Amino acid sequence: MRFLIYVLLVLVAGILTGHFYAPEFGNLYEIMLYLLIMIIGIDLGQSFRLREIRKLGGLAIKLPLSTLLGSLLGGLAASLSLGIELKWGLAIAAGCGWYSLTGPLIAQYSAVYGTLGFLANLTREIFTVLLYPLVIGRIRKELAVSMGGATTMDTTLPIMTKFGGSEVGLIAFIHGFVLTALVPFIVPFILQF
Repeated sequence: MRFLIYVLLVLVAGILTGHFYAPEFGNLYEIMLYLLIMIIGIDLGQSFRLREIRKLGGLAIKLPLSTLLGSLLGGLAASLSLGIELKWGLAIAAGCGWYSLTGPLIAQYSAVYGTLGFLANLTREIFTVLLYPLVIGRIRKELAVSMGGATTMDTTLPIMTKFGGSEVGLIAFIHGFVLTALVPFIVPFILQF
């Protein structure tokens, strides 16, 4: 619980800093993200042998495909309950948390739904950061990885590794990698209809 308070305090401090003072970071955030992923990779490399990676076999494929299916079913339910056209709900949900790609892809067809796609997928990432430590008390930590969608390969990977351990970190990375490979094809495919 203390970790969540720290995350929220740092987020509020960042918002206030950005509001009152606009520092120019350039691509520093991207460099920091790569450094963080490298540190996690080193930790994973120290923890795993090829034999252990092979044991993940079925889960490494089933989990991301189940996440995608669950996301699409959520998009279907949202479309029906909100009374919006099915393709918009499915396209937004197919982003699987990758807001920086989903928003612009959908915005090529509709600025309103592009904005909604950006916000919905950003919200998924934020909820994953805030709720993953709480959810793993009720759901197996390996399965709770699905809440992060494509973000489990990068931005939510540190949270999952910290609270789920190195084994979950590896599952999360593979999960995010598979979804990151699928999302750029699935969202435009849905938008063609």
